[in-house]
Amino acid sequence: MTTSPGTSARSLDDPALHEHYLRMVGDGDEYGAVEVVTGLLDDGVAPQRIMLDLIAPAQGRVGDLWAANEWSIAREHAATAISERALAAVAARSPARPSRGRITMACVDGEWHALPVRILGEMLRLDGWRVDFLGANVPGPHLVTHLHQTGPDAVALSCMIATRLPRAHAAITACRSAGVPVIAGGRGFGPDGRWAQRLGADAWAAGAPEAVTRLARNWPPVVGDPYETAFLGDEEYTYVVRRRGDLVRTALDRLAATYPPMAAYDQRQHDATVEDLGHIVDFLAAALYVDDAQVFTDFVEWTAVVLAARQVPPAALDVGLRLVGEQLRDFPAATAMLGTGRSLLAR
Repeated sequence: MTTSPGTSARSLDDPALHEHYLRMVGDGDEYGAVEVVTGLLDDGVAPQRIMLDLIAPAQGRVGDLWAANEWSIAREHAATAISERALAAVAARSPARPSRGRITMACVDGEWHALPVRILGEMLRLDGWRVDFLGANVPGPHLVTHLHQTGPDAVALSCMIATRLPRAHAAITACRSAGVPVIAGGRGFGPDGRWAQRLGADAWAAGAPEAVTRLARNWPPVVGDPYETAFLGDEEYTYVVRRRGDLVRTALDRLAATYPPMAAYDQRQHDATVEDLGHIVDFLAAALYVDDAQVFTDFVEWTAVVLAARQVPPAALDVGLRLVGEQLRDFPAATAMLGTGRSLLAR
């Protein structure tokens, strides 16, 4: 089947439906996006399929379009808001009474990508869980207070960006200290969730379907000693975190003297450069925290692609890595990670 402009496709197997929905969210057309999902519900499509096969993939494409510099950050935010409205419309049409336990859903402190964990929350609600969705950027102490007030059977913790791993670790340890097991999710925990295990999570799920299955069949796990993995980070990590501001300022000052194109930067480009230098330091700190260079090298590869889409040459990123590295010559792990990142750019 094909879809003409302005009409609502009714099959998730039709690529035209996905393009139509993406246009709706990209144009900020809340009514059009809601019409698509409610039309699918009217045709008997399971709400889980709408969430997983339409809303979630579209959000992934929104992120790709931003990374490719085809959409602005403002358009990306607006599209995300429309997808949240579409998800709410699906939830409103899909009532379910709790029949299992109670679960708290939250993004770690500093994590603002709430849509993935909200989709998981709706999936769990449909599977019979009573869901407390706390949303984005939940400070650890507030999360623990909520656990003491409500006594849930589990916490689902989302981390999409690896720089939040130290805060995720603090939240995991605090939850387990309160006797509540944690299932972790989100690409911030690394390929196959390797860093979730290192930070002490009781389980990790690659996506919402896996999390639903895990919580339905193998829960709760026995919560062991919450402090067994409570202490990570060494003097290199501590130094980088405490000197973050100095590292960024010094690198910026030296960059102006060693990278001639910067002389022509306007205020927006200058601010973006400061932000990029901050990202270098933050991802380096996260890599040091979990003692895994892949946290940093993944960031370098992804950043190179994003900057290239904005006509920023790899040499600019390489200079930034070098200027940060020059300040950390007495720290072998940090120096090695920065050197690996530079080698990736050279290749």
